[in-house]
Amino acid sequence: MKLSARIDQVSESLTLAITAQAKAMKAKGIDVLSFSAGEPNFDTPEHIKAAAKQALDQGKTKYGPAAGELSLRAAIARKLQQDNHLPYGPEHVLVTNGGKQSLYNLMQTLLDPGDEVLIPAPYWLSYPEMVKLAGGIPVTLETRSEANFKITPEQVRQALSPKTRLLVLNSPSNPTGMVYTPTEIRALAAVIIEADIWVVSDEIYQKILYDDAEHLSIGAVSEAAFAHSIVSSGFAKAYAMTGWRIGYLAGPPELIQGSIRLQSHSTSNVCTFAQYGAIAALEQSQASVETMRQAFAERRRLMFDRLTAIPGVTCPQPQGAFYMFPDISFTGLGSVEFCQALLERHHVAAIPGQVFGCDRCIRLSYATDQATIEKGIERLSDFIATLGH
Repeated sequence: MKLSARIDQVSESLTLAITAQAKAMKAKGIDVLSFSAGEPNFDTPEHIKAAAKQALDQGKTKYGPAAGELSLRAAIARKLQQDNHLPYGPEHVLVTNGGKQSLYNLMQTLLDPGDEVLIPAPYWLSYPEMVKLAGGIPVTLETRSEANFKITPEQVRQALSPKTRLLVLNSPSNPTGMVYTPTEIRALAAVIIEADIWVVSDEIYQKILYDDAEHLSIGAVSEAAFAHSIVSSGFAKAYAMTGWRIGYLAGPPELIQGSIRLQSHSTSNVCTFAQYGAIAALEQSQASVETMRQAFAERRRLMFDRLTAIPGVTCPQPQGAFYMFPDISFTGLGSVEFCQALLERHHVAAIPGQVFGCDRCIRLSYATDQATIEKGIERLSDFIATLGH
């Protein structure tokens, strides 16, 4: 069967593929330890589930506005005002089926064929695919581990062309866990304003920070920066709501209205009663968020100590999210070959850095329990030892 040229240029999500392979091996009784999925191993907090149950009991089971329930859009706007110092109102917000759809809608609404999008690498693997599906051209900005995988203002300047339309900024980052400092954010904002391009700030890991790391939304730098910025985020990571599929896009009313039109013809509204759980997530106690963050901090310490004790392995210490991105190039294997052999021989699931634009590294998620981290890193160490390095 002949498929469209559009879909033929898009790669499968290897993250989901490896996660599925690991689950299939587990189903066969194999003791697989997984560091592959970016999914907290915590249950959704009870007060969020209770709000969704109450909404069900109240009959909140019908079609809703394609833009999302007004009460949730207002709650998101208040969150952005209070936490991020961004002067958004409900009319600036679209509720989407996960953070992923918010970014997909953005690319489809903002880009014309041939428009260029600057994407720092390593990147979340869906960014370039979304750009290509919209007819745009992904332009990769390479970074180095020694610089904590961060781009510089000068890199952005050098990559600019008359076709540049958008910069994608993800801090805290998937897959590296790096966090741009407020000083670095301000410097990037100056280039964005000078170049008169858009920046989308993917802030889904905003609440998962460690040590003295500080999150600054690029749109909060100045009125001019706000006028050039768009925000993508969601509830999956901080609130352990991955399966709820609730995200949001915030930006200029014209962009949001265009994205609403697109969503009205694709998925329409997000699950109605689930949106009431999201309202509770924002407006009720945040204690569970901090409890989970503290647990991630302890797991980060454990994984980092064990990982960097393996001879040859180097890895910057992440300041946010729940990933590590160690360099395994000293083994002589590419990341895909490395991860496939690690899974088949030692039953540890990791994600090849190749899908994130960096073949010398692999991604390990520590959004799992400490026992898995201890046993999994021991198996990883044993595997590397068998390679003779």
